Amino acid sequence: MGKASKQERPKQYNTFLKYSGLGVQMTLTIAAFGVLGYWLDTWLALRFPVFLMLFVMLSLIGNIYILYRNLEK
Repeated sequence: MGKASKQERPKQYNTFLKYSGLGVQMTLTIAAFGVLGYWLDTWLALRFPVFLMLFVMLSLIGNIYILYRNLEK
């Protein structure tokens, strides 16, 4: 009985670390693409933030795809 509980703990920790890592990855990717889009919009002196919106949407789509592939496993 003691062995089963010890084997379950590493699996729980690994699952927690995997999904918290995905959350951090998603946040940093969206933030990086947002900053890049904002910089490009200001460099080109655009009134409407086209690249900001485009890059954030592309990063969201990419992150959702990566999340889907990881949940499929």
